[in-house]
Order: sequence, then C-alpha cells, then structure tokens
Amino acid sequence: MNKKLFHSSLVTRHSSLFSDKFHDECGVFGIYGHNEAANLTYLGLHALQHRGQEGAGICSSDGRQLNIEKSMGLVADIFSEKRLKRLPGDIAIGHNRYSTAGSSSLKNVQPIMVNFSLGSLAIAHNGNLVNALELRSELESNGAIFQSTSDSEVIVHLIASSRGSLYERLIDAIKAISGAFSLLIMTENELIAIRDPYGFRPLSIGRYDGAYVVASETCALDLIGAKYVRDVEPGEMVIINENGINSMKPLQSPRNAFCIFEFIYFSRPDSNIFGNINVDAVRKEFGRQLAREHGIEADVVIPVPDSGVPASLGYAQESKIPFDFGLIRNHYVGRTFIEPRQSIRHFGVKIKLNPVRKLLEGKRVLVIDDSIVRGTTSKKIVKMIKEGGGAKEVHMRISSPPTIGPCFYGIDTPSRKELIAATHSVDETRKYITANTLQYLSLAGLLKVVPNPEKYCTACFDDNYPVLTHQEKIEQMELFLTGS
Repeated sequence: MNKKLFHSSLVTRHSSLFSDKFHDECGVFGIYGHNEAANLTYLGLHALQHRGQEGAGICSSDGRQLNIEKSMGLVADIFSEKRLKRLPGDIAIGHNRYSTAGSSSLKNVQPIMVNFSLGSLAIAHNGNLVNALELRSELESNGAIFQSTSDSEVIVHLIASSRGSLYERLIDAIKAISGAFSLLIMTENELIAIRDPYGFRPLSIGRYDGAYVVASETCALDLIGAKYVRDVEPGEMVIINENGINSMKPLQSPRNAFCIFEFIYFSRPDSNIFGNINVDAVRKEFGRQLAREHGIEADVVIPVPDSGVPASLGYAQESKIPFDFGLIRNHYVGRTFIEPRQSIRHFGVKIKLNPVRKLLEGKRVLVIDDSIVRGTTSKKIVKMIKEGGGAKEVHMRISSPPTIGPCFYGIDTPSRKELIAATHSVDETRKYITANTLQYLSLAGLLKVVPNPEKYCTACFDDNYPVLTHQEKIEQMELFLTGS
C-alpha cells in the first residue's frame, strides 16, 4: 500500500521510529438529539484520537441537509470554532482515520457523504471488509464510479444500487459485505448504528442530556459526561430517530470474534469494551499472569510507555519486584517530526524515549511491553537500557503471545514475513533484540484472563481466522493490505 508523505522532510508512522507497533484503523462517534451535536462529536473524536491520527471528519444534519467538514491531520488541528459553526443541527457523526485498506489521502477521510435517490446519507466505518475487492470489481462492472480507494465506499455503492426503503437497502448491503464493520450511518433525520455479526470492533450506546450517543469506546462517552447504556450487539442494527431507539437483528451471529488486541493494546485503558469490561483491569491481569508463567529475579520492573504500564503494574504486584518508570516518554513528538540532517539520524527511538540512568544503572531490569512486531524497536530499547541506562541485565517480557499472522479485520499489521515471531523462534528473537531473556504470555494464559474466552478472535496468534478460511484468500488479503 502506497502511503503519501505530507512532506519529504517529515517522518510518518512508517519510519523506523513508529512502524514497530500495530495500529487500529479508526474510531467512530455519533449523537442524535442534541443542539450541540457537532461540538460534542468533536470532543468524542478527541477521546478517540488514539484510534486514528491521519485524518478526521464530522458530518451534521439540521433536519434539512447534511453538512460535512473533514481534513488530514489531528482533530484539534482540523476543527476550529469557525469550522464547527459550519456544522449546524442536532445529529452528527464523526470519524478518526488510520488507513489499512485505502491510501492515506483526503479522498479517503470519512465520513463519506453522498446524495442518492432517497436523499442524503453519510457513513463512518471502523473495521475492514475482506471481500471489498470482489464487490468493488462487480460494482464497477455494473457502472459504479468510485471516488476513493477506501473499502468503506463499497458499502455506499451497495446501498445506492439496492432497491426498497433505506432499511431494506442497508440490510441488503450488510448481508453482502464480509469482515469487520462497526458502522454509523446518518440521514437528514436519523442515526443508525450497525455491528458485524462477529462483533470484531467495539461499539457502545450511551445517553447524554436526553440525547443518544454511539461511540467506538466508552472513554468518548466519559469525556462528554454520557452514561453507558449497552453495546450494539453483534449483527444488530440500531435505529435512532424521533420515535426513540429501535433495534433489529438482520445478521445472524455464527460466533463472536471480539478482537483480543483491543484489550492488549488498542483501546484506551479507561474504556470498558465487549460487555462493559474494563481494559485497564484486564491488562493488569495479563501482567499478573505473565509473572506467574515467566517469573525471574530482577531489581526493577519497568514498562515501555505508555502501552506497557498496566501489565507492568500487574507483573510487579504479582512478583513483588519494585515497579518504576525507567523509560521516560516524550509526549510531544506526535505522529510526525522534522528529521535532522542525514549525518545525525542515529537518534532513532531516543527521540521518543529516554532511560533514567540513576534508576537503571547496575540493575537487573525487567522490561514489559504489550507486543513485538518486527523487533526493531525492542532491539533499540534493550540497547538504550544497557548502554544509556547502564543496566547490568535486561529481561524482556511481553504481555501477549507471539504475533505470527496479519490481521484482516481493521488492524494495520505487516505481512507475515515481516512479523519476527512468524519467522524466528523465541530464542532467535531474544538474540536479535539482545535481551538476556525473552518470554511471551502464553495464548492459554491470555485467554484465561478474559471472560468467555471462546468469544475472541486470536487469529494473529494462532492463524484461526473467523471469516477467511482458505489459504489462497488469506494470501490475497495480505497482498492487498500490504501493497506487495
């Protein structure tokens, strides 16, 4: 997949500094029945900024027409007071984008707004469709003209090419698509939320000041003071309009396949997801289980900030090894930064993290991170702790199992050949990152922590893909998502 750089002197997430983490595709937020709908959506997108930093958009309705504002960049940089005033009405939906399917450009920023035979419609999509290529080809052969490379536009064309009422068209469309989709759809006078039958991505309903709110995570509800009501169920379509809230379930759920990585890394620790389960509590328990499985004598437990903090606290509590912040993160790096000239580009990960030498010097340091992708960042961190921090030993512990397969359901993961755990044993990986020891949380240990473990998708750890079942199809999706 070709990613557009904002400027040749800017480094994006695909630089060596930022590329060694998984990224979620996006976050969605919607509200019905509040006269400050756009402003509240702006706040909701702020809370969901971690789910996508490439672009953002808000579409509102004043009951007569839809108005939309969207751009590349971060929420706070896009939406000025002047821009928000151009979004009147008491209904709004918003979207933070991080591209997996579709390139990084303004044409792919959502919501997607269109006019069709039944009026106007806007759609925001969190997830990834595994049959988008086939559907797009079929639609194009029937005369459809696409304005973007996003798989989400396929849904719009399916709605437009169907017949009947809006609800009938929506049902036809979601029965045709396959994969992960948490959708918000807005017309001039209603808000509709839909979740795929597997429930890959979280989607929650709340109430605020008489209005209904729908968001990818409850942290967005918390920010505006909304009260959590319930999740949109897998396979459910929730319709919110002047008659209140109504539900139908047009899609049968063959099984639940909640993304386990939402607990490991993606969702904010203060969110409650997948049945109102607190993310922070689960991550701490991952750390405790990791300590039970792979204890070792050490002088201090430190996290790789920020994602490793909860698991590190859990590990320290279980192991009785003191916890401390041995790596300090520079929170002002952002997603891009101006590089120094070529001759001094050796700073690497030190721009983002710096060791506390007084805390680490001469110590046996146990480092907790949530995952290892390519191993390049882990290698730099181990080196930094040993050389910059003066540690005597560095022991790496990972609060998830080895990642051996890419995700096709809304997570930007490298191809299988780029995942170090898919091509190297644990000991080979240990040698590569130069740690004294390396251990991962077992898959059994991971599933022991979450309630109803049979409801989770663990394909990135065990190659058991809930939707894709044929190896040829899996290989095609890898080529599509990686642009190989």
